[in-house]
Amino acid sequence: MTLTLTEVAEFRLRKFLQGSAKTADPSQRGIRVSVTDGGCSGYQYALDVTSTPKPEDLLVEQGKLRIYVDAKSAPLLEGVVIDYVEGLTQSGFKFSNPNATESCGCGQSFKAGDCTPEAVKCS
Repeated sequence: MTLTLTEVAEFRLRKFLQGSAKTADPSQRGIRVSVTDGGCSGYQYALDVTSTPKPEDLLVEQGKLRIYVDAKSAPLLEGVVIDYVEGLTQSGFKFSNPNATESCGCGQSFKAGDCTPEAVKCS
């Protein structure tokens, strides 16, 4: 599984984790990345804080950050680069997804060919 955070995105996520509520198991604490049905293009990205990853989650460690990738979403997240951008009109995480065939103007929603709702990678 290849999922990459830029240096800025990793820093922002680590700072966010430091400021969020403490959880029962800090050794498992990290960010969970997944894809859900929705958005204006079909799929949307989700970032969640977790210290209780699901047993089937894939673990990707980058620097001092634990990233849990939802196993069902993994085919749609393969090769994704997550960045953090700041601008006058919009700031937030930006996903560059090589699997996306179309993206929404907001950058948080995408389409991936004729994939199924279960996030099976397109052929």
